[in-house]
Amino acid sequence: MQLTDARYPNGALPVDGYGTGFFRVGGALHEGPVIVASDLGVVPWGGLDDRAALLALEGKIDVLFLGMGADIAIPSRELIEALDAKGIMAEPMTSASAARSYNVLLAEGRRVGCALIPI
Repeated sequence: MQLTDARYPNGALPVDGYGTGFFRVGGALHEGPVIVASDLGVVPWGGLDDRAALLALEGKIDVLFLGMGADIAIPSRELIEALDAKGIMAEPMTSASAARSYNVLLAEGRRVGCALIPI
């Protein structure tokens, strides 16, 4: 099987790796929860209680992968409905799955983001 390198749009930052308490995005280390978006880059995030940061993604992304940490967890219905009202489809999953899914859609040139809680 031949493998090819993923190519990302100019300025877009992929999630390169993660570990206990951190994420590596575009080669830089970020501790704690972060939001990564195709046009935004990476910003610190206050976790699920920080709805304002997620809702501010309105008009910038279409899909948001919610990385809930090491285990899958379901965010509140109110959060999912608030994001939906802003035109953002939220997909909760583990943070590892969210990072991988974000990278795949990012390489396709999609308007995508991920909000990641560390493992």
